[in-house]
Parts: sequence; structure tokens; C-alpha cells
Amino acid sequence: MTESNDTLTTYLAENPRMIGVLFTICLLLTQAGNAAAAGGGTIR
Repeated sequence: MTESNDTLTTYLAENPRMIGVLFTICLLLTQAGNAAAAGGGTIR
């Protein structure tokens, strides 16, 4: 597991823009999950 962590860390160090891309994807998934949960409560 540490080898894959080192690989990811190295990749992100070489491509710092991907840190922002991954962060944005996490935010969008969080928002989509919240919307799905809110919408799921109203379906009968």
C-alpha cells in the first residue's frame, strides 16, 4: 500500500494541477450525493 501512496504522491508532485482537479471532483461528488439524498426523501 505504501508503494501506491508513494506513486500517487510522486504523480501529484509532478502534476500539481491535478490536485485541484481531484479536489473539484470530490466537491462535485459531494454536492451530487447531497442532491440525490434530498431528492430520494421525496420519492414515494
